[in-house]
Amino acid sequence: QVQLVESGGGLVQPGESLRLSCVVSGTIFSIYDMGWYRQAPGKQRELVAQVTSGTSTNYANSVKGRFTISRDNAKSTVYLQMNSLKPEDTAVYYCNAVLTGWNTKYDYWGQGTPVTVSS
Repeated sequence: QVQLVESGGGLVQPGESLRLSCVVSGTIFSIYDMGWYRQAPGKQRELVAQVTSGTSTNYANSVKGRFTISRDNAKSTVYLQMNSLKPEDTAVYYCNAVLTGWNTKYDYWGQGTPVTVSS
């Protein structure tokens, strides 16, 4: 059974930093493309950052230069370092693991970790 468990969310003031972690179990972590998504109240879930199995990265324009996604295959963990946080970053952050084959797609989600940026 594949499980994704996020941690690291919390309440911070504008300008502060947080690091989110997502530990993956039950599968071969290194072959999955990993992503962080977020969903703010009343809004749709949106992509924040992605890192492929080959370690290429992609970021939403709203977080470029402030957030950094990374992965540690030895620890089956993906991280999201969030700096210079803004109130508009407030959301529940979800970890996602995707593996796409020629005829299949495996898509797993964590339970989410809340991030609140407020003074």
